[in-house]
Amino acid sequence: MRLVITGSAGRLARVLIPHLLQNQDVEFILGIDHQSADYADPRYAHRRMDIREMGANDIPAGTDALIHMAFVLMGGGLGKRRHDRNEVRAVNVAGSENVFAACASAGVGQIVFLSSAAVYGAWPDNPPLLDETAPLRPMRGFAYAEDKVTVERMLDAFEHKHPDIIISRLRPHAIVGPHAHPLLNRILRQPFYPLSSALTQCVFEEDVATAIVLALRKRAAGAFNLAAQPAMSLYEMLGYTQKWRIPLPLAPAAVLHRLLWRLTPDVGEPGWVQGIRHPLAVDTQRAHSELGWQPRFDLPACLSAVRASGASDASRQHV
Repeated sequence: MRLVITGSAGRLARVLIPHLLQNQDVEFILGIDHQSADYADPRYAHRRMDIREMGANDIPAGTDALIHMAFVLMGGGLGKRRHDRNEVRAVNVAGSENVFAACASAGVGQIVFLSSAAVYGAWPDNPPLLDETAPLRPMRGFAYAEDKVTVERMLDAFEHKHPDIIISRLRPHAIVGPHAHPLLNRILRQPFYPLSSALTQCVFEEDVATAIVLALRKRAAGAFNLAAQPAMSLYEMLGYTQKWRIPLPLAPAAVLHRLLWRLTPDVGEPGWVQGIRHPLAVDTQRAHSELGWQPRFDLPACLSAVRASGASDASRQHV
């Protein structure tokens, strides 16, 4: 199997690429990212490139599949440009369109797009569990989710135009783990919870990497939700990581969050606060039945791992 991976210097790529290189059927991986990423394996090569500049000639002959993970998340190294909606959209949407066009011209047989459960949005009328047929309606003003939906709709048209290319869309919930974005782990290590019983989920990074590998092996078309079960409220989740839990009114928290977002990307987009106001939990039965995906970490195990990694971080700081 010969692969191209965009976003190969990203957080999930640090889990996925070593996972792929453990498989003897992987002949070659080309990583493409605007930052460097090196792996001590002769089957891996890296090219520093903006995906908006990528063309068919940048995809090696005989590439079987492309895994598209390059996307701006929580500022994505853009600095102050993270507030420039046109700039973010250009990377996420125009960049994705460019990648897909290059795949079509190069004759790539499969595209695996790392989407997100955020495409469904956290809304008061959401059912207890959303399956893959649920409408895509991201939270207003949440650029990351809005752009994921735009790219998915772009893939609808692309799929119709190129029926010979297998399109796999993976929609993981919030990804946690040692390599995940610090904010996502931090939310589960702090004591504050919203005055809401809305159910939510997360998924461990290794389980997302496993799902990507299964989508490649099965050459599975369509959308697949990825999340650890069972769904819980944030109050219940914090019971696994914190001794004390403190209620927090969402309105003042949202105002403070918007102010902090102007100063630092570390707090994430304002959409993250809105996303915990209402339920957003997904059904993963399709991934189980069609991919054979069986996550190693259920939700309590995810939370225990987050707590353990936090203790490990704290101990290293005192060494």
